[in-house]
Amino acid sequence: MASDIDGTILGHDGKISDRTVRAFHACRDAGVELVFVTGRPPRWLHPLQDQLGHTGTVICSNGAVVWDLEADKLVSARTLGIAAVLEIRRIIKDLRPAALFAAETLTGFHLEPGFIENESSELLSQFTPAPLRETLVGDDSVVKFLAIVRDGTPDDFLAEVRPAVEHLAAATHSSPGVAMLELSLPGVNKAVTLAEYARALGIDASDVVAFGDMPNDIEMLRWAGHGYAMASGHPEAIRAAGQRAPHFDDDGVAQVLEARLASLGAPRS
Repeated sequence: MASDIDGTILGHDGKISDRTVRAFHACRDAGVELVFVTGRPPRWLHPLQDQLGHTGTVICSNGAVVWDLEADKLVSARTLGIAAVLEIRRIIKDLRPAALFAAETLTGFHLEPGFIENESSELLSQFTPAPLRETLVGDDSVVKFLAIVRDGTPDDFLAEVRPAVEHLAAATHSSPGVAMLELSLPGVNKAVTLAEYARALGIDASDVVAFGDMPNDIEMLRWAGHGYAMASGHPEAIRAAGQRAPHFDDDGVAQVLEARLASLGAPRS
């Protein structure tokens, strides 16, 4: 079982519902391998630990990072070089001069002045904005590069940028309302890394149940033998998935897991 986090099992309030927690615990008790596949960096995985008690592997940064949650250490990473990041920045700036940028690296987070519209953002308040040319130095390797504009939709921004940078980066987005793009090394996405992880465990794609809700989940939902898009998700994710889970507000993931466990004769909670 592979699941996205935000908008799939985790709400805007930072909570995972009790029903969803019970469903995951029932999966674990039934011997199901659980892996979470997210756009989040390792430092933002605390809901999995605090609310689910998860201690296994997490695929982070849209597939660019594999993290051992129990040991709190990096397993592997696919990274963009600084020169490529700065060239991607230049190309996007030519297209959208008002764009602002941030970079997630293996050692920290770098953001330009103005990238955070609300300076009180709790998750990013610890980072001091500065020009990327000044802060991205030495052997820094970028696992995810972010570009944001304050006007237009994320879909329109992605459609404009993706073909212009595809020789340098894979572009996607996971925001329902903010025009922010997430860029990784070409060929890197959730499906690629999940497939490698499953193969290492001897698990075939046909035996994988995956959940997601946004464009950065599309490849994973297509790859999994049982890909479920949330009914509350992005239309492209819904079209890409073979099946649909009920709305997030209705504990859609939990409903599907309960039904699948019941079909196997396993207890649901």
